[in-house]
Amino acid sequence: MLTERQRMILTAIVDDYIRSAEPVGSRSISKRGDVGYSPATIRNEMADLEELGFLEQPHTSAGRIPSIKGYRYYVDHLTPLNLITPEELKTLKAFFAEKLNAAEQVIQHAGTILSHMTNYTSILLGPEVFHTSLRHFGLLSLNENTAVAILVTNTGQVENKTVSIPAGVSVSEMERVVNLLNVKLAGLPIYKLKTALYNEIGQEMQRHIEHFEELMKVLDQVLDSGSDGQRLFLSGATNMLTQPEFRDVDKVKSILDLLEETPTLTKMMSSASLGSGIQVRIGTENDHEAFANCSLITATYQIEGETVGTIGILGPTRMEYGRVMRILDILSKDLSKFLSRLH
Repeated sequence: MLTERQRMILTAIVDDYIRSAEPVGSRSISKRGDVGYSPATIRNEMADLEELGFLEQPHTSAGRIPSIKGYRYYVDHLTPLNLITPEELKTLKAFFAEKLNAAEQVIQHAGTILSHMTNYTSILLGPEVFHTSLRHFGLLSLNENTAVAILVTNTGQVENKTVSIPAGVSVSEMERVVNLLNVKLAGLPIYKLKTALYNEIGQEMQRHIEHFEELMKVLDQVLDSGSDGQRLFLSGATNMLTQPEFRDVDKVKSILDLLEETPTLTKMMSSASLGSGIQVRIGTENDHEAFANCSLITATYQIEGETVGTIGILGPTRMEYGRVMRILDILSKDLSKFLSRLH
């Protein structure tokens, strides 16, 4: 546990380094009006913070920079600077007053605004086609233990998944379930299928289907596969080139290469959507080596309470955490309200 003085000095160092991208010395910290300690006292505390793993000392400098552990403590326990101006807040709010009527158009535009406001890279993950709905559901028996579940969408996309048939379930019972699903779910947007399964179909299955619980588990697995069609929107990828720490071409090349790997990026953003609220992954906490010097901050957005996508901001570990977290919080909530109205 850090002392109050160590917390104050760590906050000052992170704030200064975020602003300047230069290692921070004890003298510059002592000149800040909000610290009030001598350079010698600050130096001692900085040495202790380095020993505890919160700071690092670049070889060429007497100053310190935050470590991944230092940034993590700053985000989790301290109050990051929140430098969002009233004008920027107005820009965010005004965006949703524009006459945009296609969900994908809204998301792409949101990504552009995010990268422009933060000067970092925005990554948005959303359903492939928001209005994709279920046309037909089928269950084809392969043998007495296995069947193939088939989902056909209104766009002609066909998804299939092999499932195990629970013991004791008859062919006629499976047929009743398939008929019920087609009557109740056909025409529903893909992202609403699981909610409808539990809210509407579950009660009816309980009344009419003997092996209700076992079949609900099978259907839950099947409908999970129906929401995998994800679309990635990227804006401001070259903003990385403007950051001082990425003057090294090789370092930035590996980041830009990864930003072009849509499947890898989609997987990273999908796993970020499993948490609630604002998620912050700092440096080596990211799933990929290319992002070891970056931080990824994400928030999810919903349509009518269902999580359908993730908004992310990728920047250097020396990122304006408080500001980005605030912008993402506002945008994700407003985006959820706006998209729910569209639907």
